[in-house]
Amino acid sequence: MSGRVVVQKYGGTSVGDAERIKHVAERIVARVQAGDRLVVVVSAMGETTDELIALAQQMTDEPEARELDLLLSTGEIVSSTLLAMALKHAGQPAVALSGAQAGIGTDRRYGRARILSVDPKRIRQELDTGRVVIVAGFQGITEEEDTTTLGRGGSDTTAVALAAGLGAERAEIYTDVEGIYNADPRLVPEAQKFSEVSYEEMLELASYGAKVMHPRAVELGAVQGVPIYVASSFSEAPGTLIHGGPFMEQRNKVLAIAQDTDVARITIRGVPDRPGIAAHLFEPLGESGISVDTIVQNASVERLTDLTFTVSRSELNRALDIVKPVALEIEAPSVLADTHLAKVSIVGAGMTSTAGYAGRMFRTLFEAGINIELITTSEIRITCLIDEKQVREAVRALHKAFELEEG
Repeated sequence: MSGRVVVQKYGGTSVGDAERIKHVAERIVARVQAGDRLVVVVSAMGETTDELIALAQQMTDEPEARELDLLLSTGEIVSSTLLAMALKHAGQPAVALSGAQAGIGTDRRYGRARILSVDPKRIRQELDTGRVVIVAGFQGITEEEDTTTLGRGGSDTTAVALAAGLGAERAEIYTDVEGIYNADPRLVPEAQKFSEVSYEEMLELASYGAKVMHPRAVELGAVQGVPIYVASSFSEAPGTLIHGGPFMEQRNKVLAIAQDTDVARITIRGVPDRPGIAAHLFEPLGESGISVDTIVQNASVERLTDLTFTVSRSELNRALDIVKPVALEIEAPSVLADTHLAKVSIVGAGMTSTAGYAGRMFRTLFEAGINIELITTSEIRITCLIDEKQVREAVRALHKAFELEEG
C-alpha cells in the first residue's frame, strides 16, 4: 500500500473510557481515509497505572521489579486491544501489538528501561496488509524476553522511537491540551500557543516544568531528527510542531515561562573540600537512576563547604537512603531535606548571551515580594528556586514583565 507512514500517540485521558476510545477510533478512520498509513501508540486508560501499583502494594510493600513491570505493562495492553476492537467494529482493519511484538528492545532496568533497538518488521507487514497498527506504549522486551516498562514519558518515547525506526514523516502526540504554550494556561489565561518550537527550546521547557512532553521523547526526536507534533485529541485546533535546525527565530528574547513544583532539596552540611568528594556523592545517585538537578556548592570555609542539589519529590527518600551513609563516611555532620520549593524558569534562545534578562527576572520577582533561594542557568534558560506557594504569582508576573501575552 502507498501513503505516508505517520505515528500517533494518544495519552491516558484521550483513551480514558469507552466513549473516548471510540472517539479516537473515529479520528483514526478519518486519517486512513485521507490516505495515511497509521501506527498508533496508546497509554493506559486514565488512572490505570496508579491503580495497578496500588494493587501490587496490597500484596507486598516492595513488589519485585520484574513482576511489577509485567503487571504495569497490562494497562497499555488493555487500551491497545480495546482501540483495535473499536476500529474493527467501525470497519477499519486493525491489529493490537505489545511492545515486544512491535519490536521494541530495551535494557534490563525495570521501571526505567531505555530503548536499545527497534525492529519494525512486524509493523511493516501489518501496514502492508492495510491494517492500522495499535502499539501498547511504555513497554519493551529484553534480550532474555522479559517485559520492561520505560518509566515517565514512556509512551511518548515509544512513539518517537517507532517513528524513527519506520522512517515516518513525524510523530504526532495527542493529549488534553492544544499544543505548547508560553506559560501554563491554567496559571496564565493570556498564555499564547506556539505554532512551532525548536528541539532545544522544548527540551528546556519540558525539563523545567512543561508537562505536555517528556524530555526523553524530545531528546530522542532531536537525536533521530523526528519532528514531533503536539495537539489535542478533543478538538481540531492546530497544535505545535517541535523540530530541528536553528532556533525558530534567533529571537534574543524570552520565549516562555516554565514552572515545576516536583522539587525536593537536599543539603549536605560541612562537606570536606577535597578532590573526589562530589563524585563519591553523585555517582551512586546516578547508578540508582536518580536524576540530580540544580547543584550548588558554597565557597569553602576552613576547608568545609555546604553542597545543595535538587531531585524530584518522588525520589527524595531513595536519594536520602543513598546520601546519608555517604555523608557519614565523609564525616559531614548533617543532611537536610525539604519539599517546599518550586522552580520557575525563563526560556529563550540567546538569553544568557544578551545583557539584561537575568536582571529583569530578579527585579520582577523582587517587586512581587518573592524570595529567590537558588539560581541556575543554561545557554537558553534561567531558573530560580522559590517558595512553592508563590509559583502562580511568579509565573504571572514574569509572563507580564517579558510581554509574552502579545505572543
